[in-house]
Amino acid sequence: MQGKPPNIFLIGPMGSGKSAVGRSLARLLRVPFHDSDAEIERRTGVDIPFIFDKEGEAGFREREREVIAALTTLRHVVLSTGGGAVMLPENRRLLAENGWVVYLRTSVAQQAERVKPGRHRPLLNDVEDPAARLRELMQIRDPLYSSIADLTVSTDGRQIKAVVRDILQLIR
Repeated sequence: MQGKPPNIFLIGPMGSGKSAVGRSLARLLRVPFHDSDAEIERRTGVDIPFIFDKEGEAGFREREREVIAALTTLRHVVLSTGGGAVMLPENRRLLAENGWVVYLRTSVAQQAERVKPGRHRPLLNDVEDPAARLRELMQIRDPLYSSIADLTVSTDGRQIKAVVRDILQLIR
């Protein structure tokens, strides 16, 4: 990975542990932690479900694109992205060019256990079968995650510390 900026970008589906792993990783590395969804909420003053409700997924993705463009210019950071951040080619390019991209791979069964439909999961709201919806999302997104990942780490049934340890061993 010669020439990669000293950033770590976490990608993967909802429920893969990106935020928890990212916070722990940043603390160990003594670098700032950023969460693209939290940054969108900070900039807009409203939560993600409100943006989805008012602007739809397309409006949210545009805001996400702007935030990822800004956050990938930083150096020596850990960034946790939203599950759908890889949907836009520009986001994939920025992530791949500006740091180590770590795909936190998680099975649909594990996702279904970890996430529940609710106000913080707009793509699962009003869905009869959340597991089926998660499978649909993974079919579309898994190839995109894999296409830019420098490394892939499974989070199924694993503690945050173990995942962080794997990432650090693989990067070093």
